[in-house]
Amino acid sequence: MSFACRLVVFLFFCAWIVSCGAVQIIEFCPDPYLADDMDEYVVLSGHGSLDGIAISDNHGGFRFPAGTVIDGTLTIARDAPAFEKTHGRLPDFEWQNYSPLVPDVISGTTLRLANAGDELMVYENSRLVQKITWPGDVKPREGQVHFLENGVWDPRPLMLGQSRLVQESFENVTVTAFVSPDSSLEVFSGAVASAQHRVLVNVYEISSANISDVLIDAEERGVDVELLLEGGPVGGISPVEKAAIWRLNQTGIPVFEMTTSGSGHAPYRYDHAKYVVFDDRAVLVTSENFGHSGFPPEGETGNRGWGVYLEDPRLAAYFSDLYQADTGGPAIVPVYGSEGPAEVYSVVSYPAPFAPATFTGAQVTPVVAPDTSSAITGLLDSAQESIEIEQAYITNESKTKLNPYLVTAINASRRGVHVRVLLDSYWFNTEDEADNDEMVALINRIAASDHLPLEARCADLDASGLEKIHNKGVVVDDRAVLVSSINWNTNSPDFNREAGVIVEQPEVARYFRTVFDADWTPAVRSPQPTTDYLKITCVIAVIGLLLVLYYRRHIR
Repeated sequence: MSFACRLVVFLFFCAWIVSCGAVQIIEFCPDPYLADDMDEYVVLSGHGSLDGIAISDNHGGFRFPAGTVIDGTLTIARDAPAFEKTHGRLPDFEWQNYSPLVPDVISGTTLRLANAGDELMVYENSRLVQKITWPGDVKPREGQVHFLENGVWDPRPLMLGQSRLVQESFENVTVTAFVSPDSSLEVFSGAVASAQHRVLVNVYEISSANISDVLIDAEERGVDVELLLEGGPVGGISPVEKAAIWRLNQTGIPVFEMTTSGSGHAPYRYDHAKYVVFDDRAVLVTSENFGHSGFPPEGETGNRGWGVYLEDPRLAAYFSDLYQADTGGPAIVPVYGSEGPAEVYSVVSYPAPFAPATFTGAQVTPVVAPDTSSAITGLLDSAQESIEIEQAYITNESKTKLNPYLVTAINASRRGVHVRVLLDSYWFNTEDEADNDEMVALINRIAASDHLPLEARCADLDASGLEKIHNKGVVVDDRAVLVSSINWNTNSPDFNREAGVIVEQPEVARYFRTVFDADWTPAVRSPQPTTDYLKITCVIAVIGLLLVLYYRRHIR
């Protein structure tokens, strides 16, 4: 055989080996939400013929009709109509014959994926090429989609119906920075007043009559206004929120809620995001809910929160697409509210020292939980000089495991970065045995024992004139700032729908650093260990006595 022929045979053999090894399971869901798990499915990835490929769990399985070819991915579901009910589309194949619209694979004993423990295997001509076990390779949980990314199973939790966004950045964005209570209602009202065509609101809760009035005014002048709310907030939908929803409905504004109902299972534990899209040209992102405390009139006190109004069509389109994706599933239902009382609050004056400020030339990276919440770790890891953290609260993963964002900040201090942590001191964040005051003490113990440039404080609300700290913000190196709805707890980054942005622009970062400094300066300093002069005196006396005894013994 000539060299050329041998080369052709060799290349063909290599291509055959690659194609055989390329077919693998990259996604599956063994424990979905529908009754009897009728919507369980498997996704295969690869290129080439599927002749000889079989899927099994050692109890049941299937192979493909002769001549089936894969070029990318194929989804094989147990029941095509059930899969469509959950995902809004039909699979490529089904392994039980429920739909004439979807071709069937060739089944032996019917494949049934056990919820708590099972295995999936891919065979090629009776040769095992992939095996996945659970628990083992993945940890089972109802509703979780197990997926393979860069050779790693489940790099983050992914539940049925959730989005799969990748991190993106947008250049040359114009940013108006603002804070609550100082100027939040002013900026929000101006942004809504500038809208010409459409306003899309996604917020955890709404109860403010002022915000409702602004949205109603926009609807009445011909702007299409629409809202998405959390359908099961902590404590339930309050009477004042029901009344706000009812008022919005009465003027023709559609209001939807994300909730688990007979029609679908909510894809997120809470829809906790707080953003508004204006005409696909601008977006407002904030840490605050749409109540009086988050958006009080100028001169009245409220929560400390951060916000940004971002002018850029590409960025606005990103958040518009996010809104459309989150309102498109079966867990989204209309909510109508009911007549009821308006929100009650006390008018307490506040000097409003921080006016909004507009800056240009920013790079903005959306941080959307759970998809890209790991960007917060990346931001903290990038710090070279300083990190300012202002949070409503921080909770640890367990009694023995720190919050992962807090760990990253502490590790930054170990390499010389100066880290300050400011937490709320409102009664419900300090009255229990393991909340903000204990967290502050823990952080400061770590700082003292390891001699780190790290300090934590609880805010002095009386001195600052604030109602409470509701912020979820970070400033890094006076060059980048995180404005978001993401709390530092065990749930928010991984299971909620949350929204935020990392803004990289020194003037914007310094704006929020100035606000942080104003909140930090009067904050309650952590108690420093007192000097025990009695113990010191006793130690000196003992040492002196030993020296006297030593001296007397040796001069004899």
